[in-house]
Amino acid sequence: MAEAFIVAATRTAAGRRGGKLSGWHPVDLAAQVIDELVRRAGADPALVEDVIMGCVSQTAEQGINVARNAVLASSLPESVPGTSVDRQCGSSQQALHFAAQAVMSGSMDVVIAAGVESMSRVPMFSTSEMPRKAGMGFYMSPAMQQRYPGVEFSQFMGAEMMAKKYGLSKEQLDVYALESHRRAAAATQEGRFAREILPVAVRSADGGAEDEGRPHTVDEGIRFNATLEGIAGVKPIQEGGRCTAATASQIADGATGVMVVSERGLKALGAKPLARIHRMTVLGHDPVIMLEAPIPATQAALRKAGMRIEDIDLFEVNEAFAPVPLAWLQATGADPAKLNVHGGAIALGHPLGASGTKLMTTLVHALHARGGRYGLQTMCEGGGMANVTIVERL
Repeated sequence: MAEAFIVAATRTAAGRRGGKLSGWHPVDLAAQVIDELVRRAGADPALVEDVIMGCVSQTAEQGINVARNAVLASSLPESVPGTSVDRQCGSSQQALHFAAQAVMSGSMDVVIAAGVESMSRVPMFSTSEMPRKAGMGFYMSPAMQQRYPGVEFSQFMGAEMMAKKYGLSKEQLDVYALESHRRAAAATQEGRFAREILPVAVRSADGGAEDEGRPHTVDEGIRFNATLEGIAGVKPIQEGGRCTAATASQIADGATGVMVVSERGLKALGAKPLARIHRMTVLGHDPVIMLEAPIPATQAALRKAGMRIEDIDLFEVNEAFAPVPLAWLQATGADPAKLNVHGGAIALGHPLGASGTKLMTTLVHALHARGGRYGLQTMCEGGGMANVTIVERL
C-alpha cells in the first residue's frame, strides 16, 4: 500500500473564551492556517486536491461547510474543494485519517487536514442544547433512549465515572493538572512551541485587548504561576465529585492543520517529510462512560501495528479531563515521562474540533526536537469513540 507523509504542521496559539482570538471569524482564522501550510510546504496552491476540516459546532459562523468557506477565504484557488467532519473532539484527527486514506488509496496526492473551533463565537452545545431549548428536538432518538434507558450522555458524568472506576482521587487529579501547567509553561519559556505556532494578530471581540493587533504567540490558558493550593481550592463540577474546572480542559479558540501527501506529492512539492503515518485506528466504546475509549483503541492500534507500548517514544492523550490520561496510563502501563511532555489541554486549551491536528502538530515537532522515532496520539470523543494515530518521525 502507498504511504502517507506529513510535510507541514502548524497551529495558532490557543485563545481563551472571550480572549485574544475572539475577534476572529473562525473561517478567516482557519484560512490563515491553510495559507501557512501551503507556505511551509513550498506548495503551488493549485496542487492541493482537498481540504478536510474538523469542527464540532457546525452552525452559525461555523456552518454551511466551514471547510469550503475557509478555502474561499484563503489563497487556494476556487477549484479546491472542502468538506467538514464531525467526530466530536476527534474531528480533526479524523480529518487527518481521511486525508491519509485518500493519499494511501492513490486517489489524491496532496490533501490538507485541519480543524477550527471558535468557542467564544459559537459556544459549546450550540448544536445540541440550544436547539433543544428552542423546541427543535433532542438528538437522542426514542430508539437510542430505549437502548440506554434513563441515561443522558454527559462528558461530566463520564469523567466522574472514570475517576471512580480507576480509583483516582481528587488529589491525584489536582496534582496532574498542576503538572500540565508546569510542562506547558516550561515548553513555552524554552521556546519549544515556536516552530509549530503560527503568529496571528490579536483580535478581541470588543477590540479592547492591551496588545490588540500584535502577534499572538503564547497559549492564553497557561497559568505560569499555578500552585497546587490554587488548583485544589476549586470546587467539584458535580456535588461530591472529584473533577473540577481546574482539572478539565479549558474552553479555547484556535485553528490547526497538517498537510498530508503521497510519494508522488513529495516529488511534486520537492518537500522533505516530517513524519510518516504508520497506523490509524478508530473505535467505538461505551457511550455512557464515554471517555474510556482511548484505552481499548490504543490497545487495538498497537496490536494491529505489531508494536508494544514500550516502542512508542512520545504520547499525546487529550486532557479532556484529568481522569482520561491518568486512567490511560494505568491501563496501558505507559511511561508517564513520555506523556504530554509539553502539557495538555488542561493548560493549553481544547478548541474541540481543532484539537486533533493540534495534538499531531505538537507531537510531530516534539519528536523532531527530542529525536524520538514513534509517536502515538489519541483522544476521547463524544458518543464513546476514540481515534489513534501512530506516526514515525522522518
